[in-house]
Amino acid sequence: MMATLPDFDTMYEAFLRKDSSFDGIFFVAVKTTGIFCRPTCPARKPKRENVEFLRTSREALQRGYRPCKICRPLAFRGEIPDWLMPLLTEVEATPGIRLKDVDLRRRGLDPNRVRRWFRRHHGMTFQGYLRALRIGQAFGRIRHGDKVIDAAFESGYESLSGFTESFKKLTWFSPKHSPHQHLMTVTRLLTPLGPMLAGATTDGVCLLEFMDRRMLETQLNRLSRRLQARWVPGDNRHLSELHVQLNEYFTGKRTMFDFPLVLAGTTFQEAVWRELRTIPYGETRSYLEQAERLGRPEAVRAVARANGDNRMAIIIPCHRVIGKDGQLTGYGGGLWRKQHLLDLERKHTRR
Repeated sequence: MMATLPDFDTMYEAFLRKDSSFDGIFFVAVKTTGIFCRPTCPARKPKRENVEFLRTSREALQRGYRPCKICRPLAFRGEIPDWLMPLLTEVEATPGIRLKDVDLRRRGLDPNRVRRWFRRHHGMTFQGYLRALRIGQAFGRIRHGDKVIDAAFESGYESLSGFTESFKKLTWFSPKHSPHQHLMTVTRLLTPLGPMLAGATTDGVCLLEFMDRRMLETQLNRLSRRLQARWVPGDNRHLSELHVQLNEYFTGKRTMFDFPLVLAGTTFQEAVWRELRTIPYGETRSYLEQAERLGRPEAVRAVARANGDNRMAIIIPCHRVIGKDGQLTGYGGGLWRKQHLLDLERKHTRR
């Protein structure tokens, strides 16, 4: 059963405000132009009598509407813009690359525009991003047996002292201590429900959260303290496997995830999270049922708090827990995402 759309007035007001919190809940079809848009489209707004609101882009296409070329409703939200893609492709293909503002201009890019995009999506400047990539790659080499001096020069540093200073500033520890320390590698993954931030250590996946979640920064800080690890942008084998399996989940080809996880919670939280993973795909339980299965029927509120502290959305399926009356209750990614995930699983369960 598809989720009910908000009332017309609510959606029209959200459309006028370009409210991003409704992105994914509905699409706006404009009768006079024959196009359909996201709620956040910056184009001139049509009159109320000239619009209709649809649940999915598929429905809009079936009714003969064309996708807007400005807001691109068929693309993943948070997708890397075309003007930036060549730069990121070059960075990924050239470990240790160093690029200054003059180098960006030679590539036809405005350094300020690049800087703003990286601050918005990664919380750091482009130069900071490149430094973090170099340090993360050096950390991996040292962990696998390379000498510190070799890792420094292979990462593009001209002196060991400069490398050591940068390394300590980012990681809080000296390069020589790398074999006994941890870093959390993080990357952005694009999904049909918007961009997500994924994180993993060398031991397994430890984070998967929607980028627009209000508590994301708090969760990152808690996770860093728990793991005693700083985070750096990059990729590793666990994140690559997560990306593959997450795509399979959204296309209905996967019902369980089978890569290693790093839970990093209290004893009670980890017990709650493990119990969440026993809820079958396409089914739901109440918070009370979860508490009873843990042998703690009096701890419903504590179970709910532990659900809210889950740092691995979808993988640890807290979206499958609902109120005892069958109503949807709080979800860090927003109730509309919770409904979407439940609808997705029920749809593929019925096949």
